[in-house]
Amino acid sequence: MTDILLVPGTVSLADWRAIYRGAVPRLDPASAPRIAASAAAVGRILTHGEPVYGINTGFGKLASVRIDDADLATLQRNIVLSHAAGVGDPSPVPVIRLMMALKLASLAQGASGVRPETVALLEAMLVHGLTPVIPAQGSVGASGDLAPLSHMAVTMIGMGEIFVAGERLPAAEALAKAGLTPIELAAKEGLALLNGTQFSAANALGGLFETELLFQSALVTGALSTEAAKGSDTPFDPRIHELRRHRGQIEVAGALRGLMAGSPIRASHLENDTRVQDPYCLRCQPQVMGAVLDLLRQAATTLAIEANGVSDNPLIFPETDEALSGGNFHAEPVAFAADMIALAICEIGSISERRIAMLVDPALSGLPAFLTPRPGLNSGFMIPQVTAAALVSENKQCAYPASVDSIPTSANQEDHVSMAAHGARRLHGMAANAAAVIAIEWLAAAQGVDFHAPLQSSAALERAHRLLRDSVPTLADDRHFHPDIAAANALVRSGALAATAGDLLPGVA
Repeated sequence: MTDILLVPGTVSLADWRAIYRGAVPRLDPASAPRIAASAAAVGRILTHGEPVYGINTGFGKLASVRIDDADLATLQRNIVLSHAAGVGDPSPVPVIRLMMALKLASLAQGASGVRPETVALLEAMLVHGLTPVIPAQGSVGASGDLAPLSHMAVTMIGMGEIFVAGERLPAAEALAKAGLTPIELAAKEGLALLNGTQFSAANALGGLFETELLFQSALVTGALSTEAAKGSDTPFDPRIHELRRHRGQIEVAGALRGLMAGSPIRASHLENDTRVQDPYCLRCQPQVMGAVLDLLRQAATTLAIEANGVSDNPLIFPETDEALSGGNFHAEPVAFAADMIALAICEIGSISERRIAMLVDPALSGLPAFLTPRPGLNSGFMIPQVTAAALVSENKQCAYPASVDSIPTSANQEDHVSMAAHGARRLHGMAANAAAVIAIEWLAAAQGVDFHAPLQSSAALERAHRLLRDSVPTLADDRHFHPDIAAANALVRSGALAATAGDLLPGVA
């Protein structure tokens, strides 16, 4: 597996994507002096005798409670144990590995006051494939992702559970098998590990990466549906889109032109076509998908900044031996980005489903009813369209903005929260729904193109057509439909469908 060098503060979205997909992050050795200086500053701050939040005080509403020097290590252990209070199913391993890498890069910027050995253990867990079991629910996105990150921290002190190669083991056992030793937390370290937006940010980034793949796949299926319906590529003329000036719209129109270039199917109805305009689901693809692309890029910009920032509290400044309390843990930027991605997922699936509905309707597509050669005896694509409609509706219900909600916590000390964790976590289920819709559209579009044989589509779209037909034959008479959808869905989720377009498709990040 590829190694990714983490240079804190400058990690690209491409590198975060690679880590999400399985690459192993390794910390830039040049970070060592900053980490050591930050830890040393905590020691000096303690000698001043002043109360400093999270170092020698209680937490949240208990910040006014001063803690004796003899109890500082116990304080840090207690916060990890008490805050590991999540519920629900374990979070996906790719998301948690990305979360750990985000935390590693944040700690290595030398503003959190953790010791080099603590950072080293977190890095070693990533290198050895040790992923903490972290319940998915329990964070409100401020004061940081406390419960999820506490479940990570608790494994570092030898408690909780860890996934290793798909096996769920007690943390102490998993660490020992890897030749690693649990740490005893020093002053500030427990708080530094569990305070921050890394759980929300990892879920949002994972959602972004999945949505980018959906967006690209839907461009291919949209072009193939246009061919199946013998639609026009005139709406993709660059002159139309240059007049409106939206970058995403211009790029999507260019991608659709490239996907359809040289198509014999398109050439077959250039003249004497009685239809004047196609339905919006074909004609307005550049406007809808272009807006999706612009929105995703805006979310990507926010998340790239967040991923390279420090969201701990308090923050340690070794140059002046200060610990400054603020609110960088508040995940409002992540919540907004996640809400934008949710809207994008909704629209990708929504316009895809409309193309499926168009294809199964002979009045709109000119194809046999429900894309079956013998409608009546066979139902063809009748119910796959219903399935797509159900998934699109479910996504609409999930897309209500999470960021508009807030429930005060910690006895009203933390009186406004972002709900970023839930907002970001929901993206993965929504992406799975949309992927299934795109898979159904791919099946329907390929079936429609089959009716135009011996005419073929463009070179790019024929690659997409052949890829599907290698796994799913043309539907003649009705058969068990679920395996067809499952096979197409797996190809969509793997990126194989998008890959058939080569470099024709614009990217988000």
